[in-house]
Amino acid sequence: MIYRRKKLGRRLVAGAMMTAMSMPIAGAAFADDIIDNFRMGGYLRTWASFNLNDIPDTPENDRGDLSMLRASLLVDTDFSTGPVGWKMIFRADREYKTDYVKRLENLTRNKFGGAFAGGPGSDVMEQYDQTELREFYADFDVGGRTKLRLGKQQVVWGETDFFRAMDVVHGYDMRWRSFLEPENEELRKPLILANATIQVPEAQGALQIILRPGWDRKRDIGNSYDMYGGRWTPQTFTGADFLAGGMTMAYDYNHPDGDENDVTGGIRWKAQAGPITYSLAYLKTFNPDPIVNSAFAPYMKAPSNPFGDWIYPEIDLVGVTASGFVEPIDSILSTEIVLFMDAPYNVGLDVPGSKFSTCPGGCPLGSPNTLPGFGGVIKKDTLLTMFRVDKPLNLRSMLNTSSDSFLSFQVFDKWILDYKKSDEIVDLAGYNAARDEHTTVITGILAMNFKSDTINPTLAVGVDPWNAGGFVIPSVDVVLGDNWRLRVEADLFFSKDKRTPSAASVNGLSEGDTRLFGYFNNRDQLLFRVTRQF
Repeated sequence: MIYRRKKLGRRLVAGAMMTAMSMPIAGAAFADDIIDNFRMGGYLRTWASFNLNDIPDTPENDRGDLSMLRASLLVDTDFSTGPVGWKMIFRADREYKTDYVKRLENLTRNKFGGAFAGGPGSDVMEQYDQTELREFYADFDVGGRTKLRLGKQQVVWGETDFFRAMDVVHGYDMRWRSFLEPENEELRKPLILANATIQVPEAQGALQIILRPGWDRKRDIGNSYDMYGGRWTPQTFTGADFLAGGMTMAYDYNHPDGDENDVTGGIRWKAQAGPITYSLAYLKTFNPDPIVNSAFAPYMKAPSNPFGDWIYPEIDLVGVTASGFVEPIDSILSTEIVLFMDAPYNVGLDVPGSKFSTCPGGCPLGSPNTLPGFGGVIKKDTLLTMFRVDKPLNLRSMLNTSSDSFLSFQVFDKWILDYKKSDEIVDLAGYNAARDEHTTVITGILAMNFKSDTINPTLAVGVDPWNAGGFVIPSVDVVLGDNWRLRVEADLFFSKDKRTPSAASVNGLSEGDTRLFGYFNNRDQLLFRVTRQF
């Protein structure tokens, strides 16, 4: 029955796509339509970032080193053929292998006697250099109320910025820039989808249905992180390639609980109710972050690598969003409430008396039997909530700004329902910090405009109030004529608890209570970005 449903879903999508592609269009008219409606734009962009810290994992002093020198060419094309509108976005990314990146590669090849040699961390240019057709889809109307979009595309659900609740239709590529690139569409991974929107004007709303037939590349599933020892590997793991396979781990995209060929999708109702814009949604997708299928406690399937595999279990979620303007405080208030049903977590702490230890009387600290998070998988319903206030500020008399400034505050909370400390849920596999019942992050953004909106400074701040960690990102965007843009940015992280190198501890690591922002310890960067639009 499951197989038949998958097959039916794929046939429906395939039939719709073939119908769109085979619409009768005369050759001459086809050419005229392209010429008459063709539009092309895009940009040529380059980044240069510099380390603001010395990385303790490496023998050299890395402060001031060029950590990234990258260039991208993006071409965005629109055209129509009769009743069908087309969108095509192409992007090519290339990096220069800096001395710092070369040192990271050498560290990976030689760490632990060459245990990681041959994995992606031994040649990180394969991770950074890409040439791809990011989006290619067709838009056309079906009847008077339905718009159908077929092909590789992005679908954005939700209201959040740095930390996402409803915006999990797609995974994100965090390998080369972590979460720091300001344009989400540049990090989001497009998917092949059938996307139908049905207008219901009687109810001041629209019903959206998306179906993913499972035709995407394996790497398009879930979030991708630097887990191969590169410049954004979580601190103290620099040079450790957790994707080397054979001697370590690799991705398993065909796990019984998360097979990339499975049909996924969702449905969303979005409407207006007086001054409130709201949405209700259901989505079946892949867990955004990979978890460990441990070789020491296999989950549904024995992993193929000695320590385990990285997997993306499928999840179901239901959510509601709402936003509206509140005149007395001159602000827009927004909220998201999302229930993740049976969200997967890794368990097992490297502490004396851990119930996941398989050694009589307890395992030695750091032994494979008690590697943090390698004790198996547990599923818990999880509630994500977001509340945001967006407010314009008139700072002209105070700071001589050229237009209204913008202030935004956001509170994001992840609540594990039926939480039990004895479950030994880890915050991140490989780190020995137990996940709390609530994980809360507060962010704030202040954006200002000077010199007729040609100089635009922004200050973004994020804080974990319970664990004394966070980030500060001051930046300025400068408009240089019609086509040139300059961005200067500092990415600064702080955390009370962090793992630090120590010769006296197991594997040279001294474990603090390391959590989200502690992973970025000693990863501060100074970034310059230049864009030529066309």
